[in-house]
Amino acid sequence: MFSVDDRERAQARVLALADEDERIVAGAVVGSLAVDEGDRWSDLDLTFAVADGVPVAGVLADWSRVVEDELLGVHLFDLPAGPSIYRVFLLPGSLQFDLSFTPAAEFGATSAKFRLLFGEAVDRPFREPPPVEELFGYGVHHALRARFSIERGRLWLAEYWISALRDYALNVACRRRGLPAWYGRGFDDLPADVLASFEAAIVRSLDRDELLRALRSALAGLLSVGGELADAVEPSLASLLAE
Repeated sequence: MFSVDDRERAQARVLALADEDERIVAGAVVGSLAVDEGDRWSDLDLTFAVADGVPVAGVLADWSRVVEDELLGVHLFDLPAGPSIYRVFLLPGSLQFDLSFTPAAEFGATSAKFRLLFGEAVDRPFREPPPVEELFGYGVHHALRARFSIERGRLWLAEYWISALRDYALNVACRRRGLPAWYGRGFDDLPADVLASFEAAIVRSLDRDELLRALRSALAGLLSVGGELADAVEPSLASLLAE
């Protein structure tokens, strides 16, 4: 596994690359390292502003060659996000490196986890978490898909939907408490009694009866955190839980 020194060396090389590249006019650390220096397991996440009028794709291609040749990075995937493009690499020792570029006119923080290192940033609205209504709606959708998958004998697919239902229900619980509602980041900060009530929603085998049991538990959890949203759908969902 990578060490903190490995991460710091990789960061130093990338920042030196930024200093050498006249196309780069600002840079920042984002993610956990931007707020409290992260921890032993934090990824490296750096973002840069590209001078207006300079194609971002060209900068990304040039830098990717350096990351791959010098840092031995493996390109995993790209993620467009508004005006920005994120490229995710795996470096030796299982260090994840997220490299992103944004045109200078739109370069700025989209969350509190942003620490400017050099240059200037514009004010941008922070990305809003998904609303409770949307999360709850997806949960109901996943419950339906899970039950229909069980009836079709698509047991692996049923397990997928049950797990997704549980995760969306937990995201509803997070959202109601002001916790992060993306990628399970707020789950461990939920109250112990809330988490305990969802333990039975973990699928333990692909047996039909077990899948139905886990589905009932996950759906009950969704309804328990849904508040007034649950009142509107609970009568229609009663048949979903019948044998």
